[in-house]
Amino acid sequence: MLKTGIVIILLVSLILPAYADNPIKTGGKEVGQEMKKLGKETGQAFKEGGKEIGQGLKKFGKETGQVIREGGRESGQAAKKSGRSLGEWFREMGSSIKRYFSRN
Repeated sequence: MLKTGIVIILLVSLILPAYADNPIKTGGKEVGQEMKKLGKETGQAFKEGGKEIGQGLKKFGKETGQVIREGGRESGQAAKKSGRSLGEWFREMGSSIKRYFSRN
């Protein structure tokens, strides 16, 4: 009877930890699966956010480029006009000097 009791105690001590492990393992798997799902959802949200930010920056860059291009055109026209005015001033000055020396 002592041997039978020892065998029963051994079997119970081997079975109980395995039984206790099963709900823990199952709970751990569920937590792991939920974390994996959460990670995928978070990654997808970042991916979508990144696309939106990228499109916004692309639009901003195009608009900024157009403004700079227009500013450059206007600056170029103003510089061209100033250059013409300066050239006319020098021509007039040259003509005045020529007339002065031609009189004498």
